[in-house]
Amino acid sequence: MLHENDTIEEVKNEVLYHVAKAAFEGNLEKIEATLPYEILPGNKSRFRCCVHKEREIVRERIMLAKNINPADGEPCHNTVKIIPAACENCPITRFTVTDNCQKCMSKKCMQACHFGAISMTRDKAYIDPDKCRECGQCYNACPYNAIVDIMRPCRRACPVDAIQAKKDGRVKIDDEKCIRCGSCISACPFGAISDSSRMLEVIDYLKSDKPVYALVAPAAEGQFGVDITMESIRTAVKKMGFKDMVDVAIGADFVSDSEAKEWAEAYNEGKKMTTSCCPAFVHLIRRHFPELVDHISTTVSPMAATARLVKAMDKDAVCIFIGPCIAKKSEAGQDQEHPGENADLVLTFEEFDAMLRAKEITLEPCAFEENQNGSIHAKNFSNSGGVTKAVKQALMEQGVHAGVNVRQCNGAAECRKALMLLKVGKLPEDFIEGMSCEGGCVAGPGNIVDEMSFKKERIKQLKKADDRLVTDTVAEYSQYEFSMHRQQHAE
Repeated sequence: MLHENDTIEEVKNEVLYHVAKAAFEGNLEKIEATLPYEILPGNKSRFRCCVHKEREIVRERIMLAKNINPADGEPCHNTVKIIPAACENCPITRFTVTDNCQKCMSKKCMQACHFGAISMTRDKAYIDPDKCRECGQCYNACPYNAIVDIMRPCRRACPVDAIQAKKDGRVKIDDEKCIRCGSCISACPFGAISDSSRMLEVIDYLKSDKPVYALVAPAAEGQFGVDITMESIRTAVKKMGFKDMVDVAIGADFVSDSEAKEWAEAYNEGKKMTTSCCPAFVHLIRRHFPELVDHISTTVSPMAATARLVKAMDKDAVCIFIGPCIAKKSEAGQDQEHPGENADLVLTFEEFDAMLRAKEITLEPCAFEENQNGSIHAKNFSNSGGVTKAVKQALMEQGVHAGVNVRQCNGAAECRKALMLLKVGKLPEDFIEGMSCEGGCVAGPGNIVDEMSFKKERIKQLKKADDRLVTDTVAEYSQYEFSMHRQQHAE
């Protein structure tokens, strides 16, 4: 049952938990009709205007948990979706005149507006929302700061202007602009934007006879507490029905080794390159800087590299990535006409936690030394700047001592600036490391706790790592043959 002090994250996890439980038990048929009343009993509202609205929001969250778009009842294609019932109470107009307006004779706000949107009423200035183009000139011109900028949090957070307000009060996501970063999901204070889930398909795989492998992101270390290691997660996923767990730090070492070779070649040729690990960053280039696509490293992401390795070891393997990234959901399954190209499905830590609860599985402490599969450099891939450090380490191990200069972009805004410089030929650095989330993957929107909450635990855990090299990991799996490069830059 939900309570009025519950947060958005708790509401989301409760819905995911019940959907996962019903899926494991084979009782999904009636969940949309029964669950809203089960977790919101009685007639008293807890979060919104009335309990009926709250139940509709829960019902639409159930649809997203089943990978169905609440807006039209169709399967989701874009990972990021609006929950219509939850989105309607934000201000429609961005710029509003407050009572601070002195109706001054200079009328600087009117002079600054080039669209005729401002007029004077008896008491104060008025901005016509139908004429306003949200340029902000009136806001800057007012000598009394009487005009306020109330941009919707989701629009303010979106780095690519993919969110627009509709006249009915709700927002619309432009799928052609959206880079699937999830910034809007984290920004919305009402939880009106969320990610769709393929959790039910994962559960179906676990119920089948197919060998299902969990590919766990290095960002998991510290996520569940200092005593919960990769070995703890391995034990838990096996109880859930997975055949085994594979640490994606292994794939990160392969990526470091491959990308180091690409960087060395590009450096010698005078060609500038970008990393390809962050799918939101790659989406940013493809959708907003298409002329720069050829600058993207052809090396696959750690998720894809790990999936290819696992499928080289077991040709029947089904690979499920577990991590903090929402954009990974759009990356998974790409180019599957070529077997072994990528992970098959993706779970966020939120979804994974809900599935653990549904199966009544508790993560138990295990010894750290039993689970280290990748180097410390690979484990730090998930931190901003971690890719650069790992690739430079690989360059050193390969005997390449080129003085490469890398612009490390922390967040989508910095990524855009760097790409703009590259576009106009004014990027001073040789390479760009692009991370859409500020702080790196450890700050991803699919986490169950925020970065600051588990940062100390993560640092303590990683201090126990040994000093193995990037090339040590690559050598360990040298008997398996698979490509480390994309066949094409697929959407």
